Amino acid sequence: MARNNSFIKLEGTLDGLTFYRKNGESFVKTKNRVSKNRIMNDPAYRRTRENMQEFGGSARTAKALRESFSGILRLVGDTYISARLSSVMRNICSYGTGVRGERVIDVVSHVDLLNGFNFNLNKPFDTQFNAPANAPTIDLDRHVAKWEIPDFNTDAYVRVPEGATHFKLVLAAGYTSNYEWVPAIRGYEPVDEVVNGRGMVTYSAEIAVGGMVGNDTSLEVDMSSFGAVPVTSAIFAGTGIVFYQMVNGELYELAQGHAMKIAVGG
Repeated sequence: MARNNSFIKLEGTLDGLTFYRKNGESFVKTKNRVSKNRIMNDPAYRRTRENMQEFGGSARTAKALRESFSGILRLVGDTYISARLSSVMRNICSYGTGVRGERVIDVVSHVDLLNGFNFNLNKPFDTQFNAPANAPTIDLDRHVAKWEIPDFNTDAYVRVPEGATHFKLVLAAGYTSNYEWVPAIRGYEPVDEVVNGRGMVTYSAEIAVGGMVGNDTSLEVDMSSFGAVPVTSAIFAGTGIVFYQMVNGELYELAQGHAMKIAVGG
């Protein structure tokens, strides 16, 4: 892949070169001359097929996690969150049991690989909010996540974007199932569908920028209405912050500054 710096900006394929735009920039790459049929059937491409299968399963698993945080993702996610989460899931897959190309994506056994994952690399949560507080807790039934934040000075522990007058702290939680290869469909499927991809979000009351909050903040997400959580599904709790501007007594979300990370899994 190379950048196209010419004043002529093409899109499409010409003489074996593919021209395309991504994030406002122009790129060019050579066209793949290996046919799909050969890749899917030639023994020489067996390893390629194995990687393709596991990449596909990793992408599906990552999508389920994103869906479980869909209530907040549009505010706190960056352009590459899908690819970054898929990469983590691909790493988890590498530890799975089974033959290459069909290994189990065992999220439950590897929640530690997702702890600390920032939804926006350009806005890590700990750089936007770093008041002293313990990580959220998850109850034994894996239904309820709680986050307790002691009173703190907003001037000292919040990185306030330009124009912000208020902010809210956020606790989000969601479930992601393990995924396994299903020979009948030649693809990866969730081990269970009971809670996979489901989640909830709760916000604190608005907090004014400047000085002490004035009280402790308690947030809770109760997902018991989803039913019993299978042992093959993991729960993740994310902590976040969203900024607002007060205009004529109304709060409006800012377009920047928001942040969230996965703080704990179980």
